[in-house]
Amino acid sequence: MKLFQHARLWLAAGLLLAGLARADAPLVLMTDFGLKDGAVSAMRGVAYSVDPKLTLSDLTHEIPDYDIWSGAYRLYQTANYWPKGTVFVSVVDPGVGTERQSVVLKTRDGRYFVNPNNGLLTLIAERDGVAELRRIDEKTNRLQGSADSYTFHGRDVYAYTGARLAAGKIRFEEVGPPLPAAAVVKLPYQRAEIAGERIKGMIPVLDPQYGNVWTNIPKALFEAQGFRPGDTVKVRIFKQGKPVDEVVAPYRRTFGEVANGQPLVYLNSLLDVSLALNMDSYAAKRGIGSGPDWSVELSRP
Repeated sequence: MKLFQHARLWLAAGLLLAGLARADAPLVLMTDFGLKDGAVSAMRGVAYSVDPKLTLSDLTHEIPDYDIWSGAYRLYQTANYWPKGTVFVSVVDPGVGTERQSVVLKTRDGRYFVNPNNGLLTLIAERDGVAELRRIDEKTNRLQGSADSYTFHGRDVYAYTGARLAAGKIRFEEVGPPLPAAAVVKLPYQRAEIAGERIKGMIPVLDPQYGNVWTNIPKALFEAQGFRPGDTVKVRIFKQGKPVDEVVAPYRRTFGEVANGQPLVYLNSLLDVSLALNMDSYAAKRGIGSGPDWSVELSRP
């Protein structure tokens, strides 16, 4: 028994040294397809056809149509809670079938991201770093019999390549030729920064269930300006640089510390500053959206 256990350990070490994802690496799917038709099921079927023992999970399939930025943020929100070696297949691809590249990014922590190189990797590349980037060689990493299909690379290229990588059927080096880290396409956005007496940032996403307004301003930057729970915060929201909303709200640890329907500033699950109405939707009540067009400023009243 001990000899068998040692053999398994040596095999696992050999696979890692050889550039393979762990043979039992999870495969996580994210798309803007929704679940009304068979697209997601087809991707899952391709993955299981590569290896029926795969651990296959879904991040979400409810990314707003064609919204590359939202896809980039949902990867950023969730990826680090998955084990090293996890393979993420992400398909938000309005340019499917065009000259945009299909790539796999390996982060410095050893997670893999399989997707079109269209901005989906913006936040992952910035936060987690690019250990290696490779273009998918579709001559070898494409579902057999799909060469005449130009509009479903999620099934034919990404799910197939991601499954082969997660199952240990190919080494990362066999994905395709290397690309420079600078080849990662990045979307422009307002980074969090201190500007005099204000903190500037953006609204990357909304909480789609409750209508809370998330920002990309981290707790550390917020507290560097001296804000502590119990303080009052002035929040101004802009769309394409034009003011659309302003509120003065208390900074609280949780929603129940204000009356129902009242605004508060709090830290979300990523420890970024956020804005909410207790038991109501701030976004719906105040007409707030999200994405690179939406910016925010925090200051003292």
